[in-house]
Amino acid sequence: MEPESLDLDARRPAGERLGRLTKRAEFQRVSRGRRWAAQAFSLQAARRQDPNGAPAGARIGLTVTKKVGNAVVRNRIRRRLREALVVARPLEAREDHDYVLVARRQALSRDFSALVGDLRDAFHATARADEDKGRPPSAAKDKDRRT
Repeated sequence: MEPESLDLDARRPAGERLGRLTKRAEFQRVSRGRRWAAQAFSLQAARRQDPNGAPAGARIGLTVTKKVGNAVVRNRIRRRLREALVVARPLEAREDHDYVLVARRQALSRDFSALVGDLRDAFHATARADEDKGRPPSAAKDKDRRT
């Protein structure tokens, strides 16, 4: 696997590459962003501020803590989530955003098709939340209509 890409095999179109988060500071920055919780994982999303202004594409990081289990269990969960990312294509990942999947132990036993559906729902929800955030606020409704 290339260090800057999550492309695991030739099943994905070349234009839909997802970069990787590699530095601790990147993971910490994303943890302060939006969150979406599923049964098997939590998805964190944050907009990336590039100094040159050109988005480099969406980047994803995976986190499986020691609370989840030993190294064998953590690696199985990590492999399962990576494969679910491959199958869930195309995702609604924005090019100027970074994402972190924080795994839970249920990621190991959850039905794979449900896991893929959860990933699609999570990316859709975070993309939709960003769209809603950009809308102008609706006019305040005055409850007192006597005037």
